[in-house]
Amino acid sequence: MDLFDSLRQANRETARPLAARMRPRTLDEYVGQEHFLGEGKLLRRMLLADRLSSLVFYGPPGTGKTALAHVIAHHTKCRFQPLNAVNAGTKEVREILAEARQRLEDHGTKTTLFLDEIHRFNKAQQDVLLPDVEDGVIVLIGATTQNPFFSINTPLLSRSQIFTFEPLSRDHIKTIIGRALADQDRGLGNLPVTVTDDALAFLCEVSDGDARRALTALEIGVKSSLGPSPSPSTKRKGEKPAVAKADEPQPPIVYDLALAQDSIQRKVMDFDPTGDSHYDLASAFIKSLRGSDPQAAVYWLARMLESGEDPRFVARRLVIFASEDVGNADPQGLLVANAAWDAVERVGLPECQLNLSHAVCYLATAPKSNACTVAIGAARKDVKEGRTLQVPKHLRDSHYNGAKSFGHGAGYQYAHDHEGGWVDQEYVPADVTYYTPTGRGFEAVIKQRMEEIEKRREKT
Repeated sequence: MDLFDSLRQANRETARPLAARMRPRTLDEYVGQEHFLGEGKLLRRMLLADRLSSLVFYGPPGTGKTALAHVIAHHTKCRFQPLNAVNAGTKEVREILAEARQRLEDHGTKTTLFLDEIHRFNKAQQDVLLPDVEDGVIVLIGATTQNPFFSINTPLLSRSQIFTFEPLSRDHIKTIIGRALADQDRGLGNLPVTVTDDALAFLCEVSDGDARRALTALEIGVKSSLGPSPSPSTKRKGEKPAVAKADEPQPPIVYDLALAQDSIQRKVMDFDPTGDSHYDLASAFIKSLRGSDPQAAVYWLARMLESGEDPRFVARRLVIFASEDVGNADPQGLLVANAAWDAVERVGLPECQLNLSHAVCYLATAPKSNACTVAIGAARKDVKEGRTLQVPKHLRDSHYNGAKSFGHGAGYQYAHDHEGGWVDQEYVPADVTYYTPTGRGFEAVIKQRMEEIEKRREKT
C-alpha cells in the first residue's frame, strides 16, 4: 500500500459515520445479545472453536447483526465475503459461489458469505445459494429484520441456525455511548465533550434499543456544536485560505438534554402492514382488551396508530372483539364498537383516535364472555362433521300452495299464543347444547331466563 492508498483509506474512515466506526472488532468489545453470545453460550462456543455452520441473524435494526458478522470475520479462518442483497444480483452471487468452490478445491479454505438484508432476495435468488450451503462450500450468515420463517426459503432455513437479536437495554446503550466518547481513534475522545446525565438517560430511552440511532444522535449533536470547518473554496478573491491551527484548543461542548432532543429524529416505528409487526401489535391489542386492561389496550392502540396502521383495521377488530369476547355479557359493546367504526369512516384521522379510544376503554372494562363464540364454533363443527339434521315438518315453510299436502307446518305452535310467549316444542333434538351463558354481566340475566324455561319444560 503506497502513500496515496493510505491517504484514501484514511479519508474513507474519516467520512464513515460514528456508528460504523465504533463497530466492535472483537468478542470482548461486543455489547448485548448475552442470551446466545455470553460466556458458555452456543454462538460464542461455535465462534471460539471456529466451527460455524450457516446462521441467520434476525432482529430489529441497530441491535448488532452486521457488527457481529464483522466480529466473526476477525475470528474465523474462512475467507469472509460481505454482500448486501439490496444492491446484489444473481450474477454476482454466482460469481462469488464459483470463486468459493475454486478456493475450497485449490486451498481447502471455506468461504463465509455474509448476506445482509437477505429477505430482499426472492425465492429464486435464495435457491441459488442452497447447493453450496448444503455441500459446505460456503458458510452463509444471513441478516434480516423480517421474520425468517416468512422471508427465507424453508430448505435454506432448515440448514441454518437462527439467532434472534433483542433490542439493546438502556445499560447496553449507555456502555456504547461511553466508549464512543472515550475512544480517541474511532470515536469522539479527541473532543472536549461532556454529556449530561439527563441527556444520556434521554438517549438511552428514546433510542429504543437501537445503538445506531443513539450514536447518530450523539454525533449530530457534537458536530453541530463545532465551529464551521475552514474551506478554501469559500475564500474571497485575494484572500489566503483559512487554515486551522493545530494547537488551537476546541471550546468545550456540553451535550445537554435540549441538544439531545434536537439531535434525534422522530421515532420511526418498526412497522410493516403485511409483516410481523402488524400482527404482533394487533395480537397484543386484542389480548389486552380480553384481559380487561384498558391501560395496555390504549397503549397498543397508540402504537398502531403512530406506526401508520389503518384506523379502519382497528375499528373492524373492535367490532369482532365485541361479539367474540364481550358477547352477551354486555350487548351494548357491539353497539359501541359499531358506532366507533362508523365514526372512523365519517371523521378520519386524527380526530377518530378519540372515538377508537372511547370504544377501547369501554370494551376493555366490559364484562367478558365468549359463550356466543363457543356456541357457533360447536354448532358449525356439528354441521360439518355430524349427521345432517332434517328440518322437522312442523318447522318447515307452509306459505306456498301445496305445502299442506306435504304436511309442512302441521302441528306448529305459535309461541305468542301461549302463556309467557313460550311453548314446549322441539326445534332441534333436546340433547343438543351449544350456548351456555356465563354468570357475568348481562349474561347472568340470560342464564336465569334459560333456567326458568328449562324448569317449565320439565313440568310439561
